[in-house]
Amino acid sequence: MKAMVLNDYGPDAPFELVEMPEPVATSGHVVVKVAATSVNTVDTMIRSMGADLPLSPNLPAVLGMDFAGTITAVGEGVTGFSIGDEVYGCAGGMMDLPGSLAEYINADARLIAHKPKTLSMREAAALPLVGITAYEGLTRAGVGEGQTVLVQGGAGGVGHVAVQVARHLGATVSATGRGADQLALIEGLGARPLDFTTQKVEDYVAEHTDGVGFDVVFDSVGGPNMTNSFEAAKLNGQVASTVAMVEIDLTPVHFKGLSLHVVFMLIPMMHDVGRQSHGDILKTLAEMADAGQLKPIVDEQRFGWTNVDAAYEHLTNGAAVGKVVVEL
Repeated sequence: MKAMVLNDYGPDAPFELVEMPEPVATSGHVVVKVAATSVNTVDTMIRSMGADLPLSPNLPAVLGMDFAGTITAVGEGVTGFSIGDEVYGCAGGMMDLPGSLAEYINADARLIAHKPKTLSMREAAALPLVGITAYEGLTRAGVGEGQTVLVQGGAGGVGHVAVQVARHLGATVSATGRGADQLALIEGLGARPLDFTTQKVEDYVAEHTDGVGFDVVFDSVGGPNMTNSFEAAKLNGQVASTVAMVEIDLTPVHFKGLSLHVVFMLIPMMHDVGRQSHGDILKTLAEMADAGQLKPIVDEQRFGWTNVDAAYEHLTNGAAVGKVVVEL
């Protein structure tokens, strides 16, 4: 099969097209012919940082975590999937798990689900990592009917899905962004857009929550912005963060009695613990998509075998609007 391989790590390390053996379906796995794979920030971090990240695969490396495609072989012990099924998932591209920047991937059947019927392969490939991250964070924070939710970074890859999932769970949603395009996108998803460049946290908390604060703050920005999330949350409120690699003063968390949920969705893949939870979430996300309640935004620029490097650069340089997808 054809595969895109990294023979070195670094910000400008080139992907090289090679021929390698086609995978065989092992026990509990299915072989999927990959139609599309998306590029996530963690993929670009692996390429750039290599061995400095504990989840980076050994060289030569086939990256790519997300994918959508068609099952061509089913391993021993697999139930619920058959040859010819269209599926999607996040199942490789790290540690000893081969990635999806290849014609075929041998994927753990617990990490996949049937593809949403209403989404194209390109759209479905954009959803797994960000969708699982958003769903895990919001449900761990207990989002439910009638609550107020603030999504920090509502136009981002995880954020735009979090807005839709929070609305599906019954919440009234506000989301931060900047610039006319981001704010229009947020409003189009059914959330109240908040321009963080012109509005202070205390001002939009006062205006939209009567000064009480939001029941749940979902922070897909992280870093120093986490202090804004603490400020925006109500007393005894919930904060879920997807980017918590930061040294920060937790005094506001103490005096407001906040619960902080750190979401690192790769844990089941890294440690082979609770993998079926990912398949279950993907099934729920597919049902939401087919009910018209969830649609990933895909960047309009097209990428394929010949310009994988450009796809990674497009995400890294901040030019992308929505998820970057490589069609194979």
